[in-house]
This record gives sequence, structure tokens and C-alpha cells, in this order.
Amino acid sequence: QDFKHFNPSEHGEFRKRLIEAFTYNKHNYYKGISCRCCVGQQAFDQQIDIHGGDTEFLTWANLFVNSNYPIFIEQVLPALQTYDTVMVCHRDANLSKLEFVVKDFRVGYNAMINDYHLIQDMKDWMDRDNVTGKLFLFSASTFSNLAIYELYKHNDKNTYLDIGTCLTPFMDMPTDRSYLQEYWLGKYGNDLNRTCIW
Repeated sequence: QDFKHFNPSEHGEFRKRLIEAFTYNKHNYYKGISCRCCVGQQAFDQQIDIHGGDTEFLTWANLFVNSNYPIFIEQVLPALQTYDTVMVCHRDANLSKLEFVVKDFRVGYNAMINDYHLIQDMKDWMDRDNVTGKLFLFSASTFSNLAIYELYKHNDKNTYLDIGTCLTPFMDMPTDRSYLQEYWLGKYGNDLNRTCIW
């Protein structure tokens, strides 16, 4: 479900859109970057440089995983459940255990390329139904980055949050990520002890 195919000669426009999403600046528009312990100092610095410097609106891309995952489950998830939530996720996901989800939009394989049109469908729905005050949760791989950017530009009266694979155990989706296997299956690993330091 996390399959991606990117060919620079075919998909250069999507790379450009991702850079736009990453360099866009607006109050309350937060962007996650990869930490130096995962990608190295050079790649970490490059992200800061591309963004135009460090700001209060940068955070970690892996904010809810590794050592933060137990906190996500115990504290963040209960808070999320207090919102009327729109879930953007893979078409194979089973949302019956997520009773706080009031609407969903589904993507398929290589969604960044194949399902880009869905962003306009979401905008049209928001405009038609005057959607404000909703929480949009994204578990849609790289599509999430593009959609959150476009939707926040279009309507900043909702909250758009990329939760990655954090809720896949509740959605009958694969728990391939090691932090999930450690937490839910008790498998040996060290991800739940990993903490990124800015």
C-alpha cells in the first residue's frame, strides 16, 4: 500500500509541487523534516537551507513515531478522537474501528501521481458543504504532503495532519514498520528508544 514510483523525467512536475509544499510559509503551517540521526548532518542541513533557514514552523517528520509513539497512543489519539475527523487513506484500509471518522477519501497505489486529482475533489467538497473546524488525518504516503499543502492554502479553517502509519494497526493495514512491531507485537528492536534532538 506504500508503493511509490517516481521517474524524474516523467514526474518532474510532482517534484516541483513537493518543493513548493516544503518551502511554503504561512502561520500555523508546520512542516516535518528528517532528523540528523536518520539522514546525517549534511542532509539535515540541506533541508534547513532549502527551507530558507530554521523557523518555529519546522518540526520532525517522525514526530509521532519511535520513542514518541507510546505518547501518541496514550495522549494524542484520545485528543484526536474528540474531533469530527476526515480520514485520507488507502482504499484497503478498514475504518470501522475508528468511530470518530465521519468522512473518508481513498487513494490507491502511487497516490502522489495517480490520485492527485483527489485534492480538487476535497476542495470542491469543502466549498460545497462549507467544511470548517474538521480534522483531516492523512495516512497516504507522499500524497499527504501535496494534499495538506494545497488544502491549507485553500482553506485554513481546518486542521490537516499527516499521521503516517501511526494508526495502521487500527485500520487492518500492514504493521511493517519496526516501531509498530515493537509496540504492538513485542518484537525486539530499538526504535521505541530512539529520540531525535534538534
